[in-house]
Amino acid sequence: MPKSSKLVAAKRGKVLLVRRRSDGLWMFPGGRRRARETGKDCLKREIKEELPKLKLGRLSLWKEVTARNKRSGRRMSDAIFIAKNAKGRLAIGDKKEIDRAAWQKPRGLRLTPTSRYIRDRLFPGKQRRRR
Repeated sequence: MPKSSKLVAAKRGKVLLVRRRSDGLWMFPGGRRRARETGKDCLKREIKEELPKLKLGRLSLWKEVTARNKRSGRRMSDAIFIAKNAKGRLAIGDKKEIDRAAWQKPRGLRLTPTSRYIRDRLFPGKQRRRR
């Protein structure tokens, strides 16, 4: 079973992202599972902690990722959920962990490795060639 859960919410060509205070990287909201917690329950709890004013519509599991990220080498163990509808004010609940939340275009930002993986599969677009 995946160790963490992530939320993907999109609206008008933008996705919901939060910025980590520790390193300034953007990521899809979510966090680590607790003992005896389902992936969906984990996500609901994490969203309540991180973005308490955000209201989510129906959540559906897109994919469980248990692999090594080819780009970063980091091991991923995530349940990725897609929200049918997400609305509300993006007020930060956990200010120690994240310092900003915004609806952003999914490209042109410094993303965490897992968030890049999710973005590249759900929102394929022009890929920059690595030299």
